[in-house]
Amino acid sequence: AYDIVLNGYEIGGGSLRIYKKEVQESMFRALGFTDESAKEQFGFLMDALEYGTPPHGGIALGLDRIVMILAGRNNLRDTIAFPKTGSAVDPLTNAPGEVSEAQLAELKLETVKKETN
Repeated sequence: AYDIVLNGYEIGGGSLRIYKKEVQESMFRALGFTDESAKEQFGFLMDALEYGTPPHGGIALGLDRIVMILAGRNNLRDTIAFPKTGSAVDPLTNAPGEVSEAQLAELKLETVKKETN
Protein backbone atom coordinates (compact mmCIF):
# COMPACT_ATOMS: atom_id res chain seq x y z
CA ALA A 1 0.00 0.00 0.00
CA TYR A 2 1.13 3.55 -0.56
CA ASP A 3 -0.07 7.07 0.17
CA ILE A 4 0.34 10.39 -1.61
CA VAL A 5 0.85 13.26 0.83
CA LEU A 6 0.77 17.00 0.13
CA ASN A 7 1.75 19.45 2.88
CA GLY A 8 1.03 16.79 5.49
CA TYR A 9 -2.41 15.89 4.11
CA GLU A 10 -3.08 12.53 2.53
CA ILE A 11 -4.53 13.26 -0.90
CA GLY A 12 -4.45 9.80 -2.37
CA GLY A 13 -3.32 6.27 -2.05
CA GLY A 14 -3.43 2.85 -3.50
CA SER A 15 -2.25 -0.69 -3.28
CA LEU A 16 -1.74 -3.95 -5.04
CA ARG A 17 -4.84 -6.07 -4.46
CA ILE A 18 -5.37 -9.67 -3.45
CA TYR A 19 -6.54 -11.46 -6.56
CA LYS A 20 -6.48 -15.11 -5.47
CA LYS A 21 -9.46 -16.46 -3.55
CA GLU A 22 -7.27 -18.76 -1.43
CA VAL A 23 -5.08 -15.84 -0.32
CA GLN A 24 -8.15 -13.75 0.60
CA GLU A 25 -9.62 -16.66 2.60
CA SER A 26 -6.29 -17.01 4.41
CA MET A 27 -6.28 -13.29 5.22
CA PHE A 28 -9.80 -13.47 6.64
CA ARG A 29 -8.78 -16.40 8.86
CA ALA A 30 -5.66 -14.48 10.00
CA LEU A 31 -7.93 -11.57 10.93
CA GLY A 32 -10.11 -13.87 13.02
CA PHE A 33 -13.07 -14.26 10.68
CA THR A 34 -14.88 -17.57 10.61
CA ASP A 35 -15.79 -18.88 7.17
CA GLU A 36 -19.41 -18.01 7.94
CA SER A 37 -18.73 -14.43 9.06
CA ALA A 38 -16.43 -13.81 6.08
CA LYS A 39 -19.15 -15.07 3.72
CA GLU A 40 -21.79 -12.96 5.47
CA GLN A 41 -19.77 -9.74 5.38
CA PHE A 42 -17.70 -10.21 2.22
CA GLY A 43 -19.62 -12.76 0.16
CA PHE A 44 -19.79 -10.37 -2.80
CA LEU A 45 -15.98 -10.26 -2.92
CA MET A 46 -15.51 -13.99 -2.52
CA ASP A 47 -18.09 -14.67 -5.23
CA ALA A 48 -16.19 -12.38 -7.60
CA LEU A 49 -12.85 -14.03 -6.78
CA GLU A 50 -14.39 -17.42 -7.58
CA TYR A 51 -14.15 -16.50 -11.27
CA GLY A 52 -10.57 -15.27 -11.03
CA THR A 53 -9.04 -11.88 -11.58
CA PRO A 54 -5.71 -10.81 -13.05
CA PRO A 55 -3.06 -9.27 -10.80
CA HIS A 56 -4.14 -5.69 -10.31
CA GLY A 57 -3.59 -2.57 -8.28
CA GLY A 58 -4.60 1.00 -8.37
CA ILE A 59 -4.35 4.51 -7.16
CA ALA A 60 -7.02 7.01 -6.23
CA LEU A 61 -6.72 10.71 -5.66
CA GLY A 62 -9.05 12.42 -3.21
CA LEU A 63 -10.28 15.39 -5.22
CA ASP A 64 -12.23 16.64 -2.21
CA ARG A 65 -9.01 16.64 -0.17
CA ILE A 66 -7.11 18.51 -2.89
CA VAL A 67 -9.91 21.09 -3.07
CA MET A 68 -9.78 21.41 0.74
CA ILE A 69 -6.07 22.30 0.56
CA LEU A 70 -6.51 24.68 -2.39
CA ALA A 71 -9.45 26.40 -0.67
CA GLY A 72 -7.49 26.82 2.55
CA ARG A 73 -10.01 24.81 4.59
CA ASN A 74 -9.15 22.66 7.58
CA ASN A 75 -12.21 20.41 7.52
CA LEU A 76 -12.89 17.89 4.77
CA ARG A 77 -16.63 18.23 5.36
CA ASP A 78 -16.42 21.71 3.86
CA THR A 79 -15.46 20.32 0.46
CA ILE A 80 -17.37 17.04 0.06
CA ALA A 81 -20.03 17.86 -2.48
CA PHE A 82 -22.25 14.79 -2.18
CA PRO A 83 -22.42 11.70 0.02
CA LYS A 84 -22.40 8.31 -1.69
CA THR A 85 -26.19 8.35 -1.88
CA GLY A 86 -28.92 10.60 -0.53
CA SER A 87 -28.99 8.46 2.60
CA ALA A 88 -25.15 8.18 2.76
CA VAL A 89 -25.27 4.43 2.07
CA ASP A 90 -22.82 2.59 -0.16
CA PRO A 91 -25.04 0.69 -2.61
CA LEU A 92 -22.43 -2.04 -3.22
CA THR A 93 -21.75 -3.05 0.37
CA ASN A 94 -24.72 -1.43 2.14
CA ALA A 95 -22.24 0.32 4.43
CA PRO A 96 -22.60 1.61 7.00
CA GLY A 97 -24.10 -1.59 8.35
CA GLU A 98 -25.23 -2.90 11.67
CA VAL A 99 -22.46 -3.44 14.19
CA SER A 100 -22.43 -6.88 15.77
CA GLU A 101 -22.48 -7.38 19.53
CA ALA A 102 -19.06 -9.05 19.23
CA GLN A 103 -17.61 -5.96 17.53
CA LEU A 104 -19.04 -3.70 20.24
CA ALA A 105 -17.68 -5.96 23.00
CA GLU A 106 -14.22 -6.08 21.40
CA LEU A 107 -14.06 -2.27 21.42
CA LYS A 108 -15.72 -2.01 24.84
CA LEU A 109 -18.60 0.03 23.41
CA GLU A 110 -22.31 -0.10 23.99
CA THR A 111 -25.24 1.38 22.14
CA VAL A 112 -27.71 3.70 23.82
CA LYS A 113 -31.23 3.86 22.48
CA LYS A 114 -32.52 7.38 22.02
CA GLU A 115 -35.76 7.93 23.86
CA THR A 116 -38.61 9.25 21.77
CA ASN A 117 -41.47 11.21 23.27
